[in-house]
Amino acid sequence: MKTISLDRIVSIEAKKHELAEAMAAPNLAPEDFVRLSKEYAQIEPVAAAAREVRRLRAELEVLIGLSHDASAEPELKELAATEAEEIKEKLPEAERALALRLLPRDAADDRAAMLEVRAGTGGDEAALFAGDLLRMYQRFAEEQGWRFELISASGADVGGYKEAVASISGAGVFAKLKFESGVHRVQRVPVTESGGRIHTSAATVAVLPEAEDVDVQIDDKDLRIDVYRSSGPGGQSVNTTDSAVRITHLPTGLVVIQQDEKSQHKNKAKALKVLRTRLFELERERLASERAGARKSMVGSGDRSERIRTYNFPQGRVTDHRINLTLHKLDAILEGPGLRELVDALVAEDEAERLSSLEEA
Repeated sequence: MKTISLDRIVSIEAKKHELAEAMAAPNLAPEDFVRLSKEYAQIEPVAAAAREVRRLRAELEVLIGLSHDASAEPELKELAATEAEEIKEKLPEAERALALRLLPRDAADDRAAMLEVRAGTGGDEAALFAGDLLRMYQRFAEEQGWRFELISASGADVGGYKEAVASISGAGVFAKLKFESGVHRVQRVPVTESGGRIHTSAATVAVLPEAEDVDVQIDDKDLRIDVYRSSGPGGQSVNTTDSAVRITHLPTGLVVIQQDEKSQHKNKAKALKVLRTRLFELERERLASERAGARKSMVGSGDRSERIRTYNFPQGRVTDHRINLTLHKLDAILEGPGLRELVDALVAEDEAERLSSLEEA
């Protein structure tokens, strides 16, 4: 890993001090204080990491000098040499922590996320698995202290979901969940299988950063809004008024249908929220493609062969194929809390790759 220069460290600490002074200025406009506070919150952990690296380097320099000082007492020199070795062990980790803080961040990492789960190959069993995944993310969100709100859901006759969309908000939601996007494969004996044969099914997951009103401007003339009577599995979800809403974004052809609420106004508001998020992601992908060339689609076709993770029930294991990690704790993962180990491993792998590319640059 490239050594971060002292000049760079000093400039980071100076920037933090400069922002602190600017925030304390008299007659500061509220909007300026908010802007400066956000900048300060971003640089404060970077400055703390920089300060620790500078402290360790300074201590190491003093200790090495003392251990080589011919006029120093032998016991003092030995003690200095021992302490110098201890700091040499701590310093690489501190420098790595600082390097991670200095990596370019995805601007969407701090945003809430829109989670979309859809049944893929496998019929009824795929729908049941989609339901398992949705519950897994809901429980994980609750364990993280996040807010989970189901936006829309299309249930299947046997249970589970043909598709479901949820909004998850809280600290660092997208940063942790963005690696969940892709095809998830399940291997198990379906409840409808009398012969005990193992079936393979799939569900697709997409995690998109939620757009804010200022991110995407939608012109009314670009929308076709159709209102019709809700249809569903029965019970309270069906009503006799024309409250269901289908919004078509004419320039892109994106279609969003919302019928879970009995109020046409609420259905329209939720549909626009989903549409805005999908349009925001299209723009993010366009910009990413311009910078790095075309990249693979996030979700794929839902075919069994395109998978990022396999949930094998007979063996009680979950394997993430991108990082070759297998955990024999399927129940804990599907219950939610166990997903943390997979999420942390994927984040760590991404950090390692970005650090490596930084060194090669």
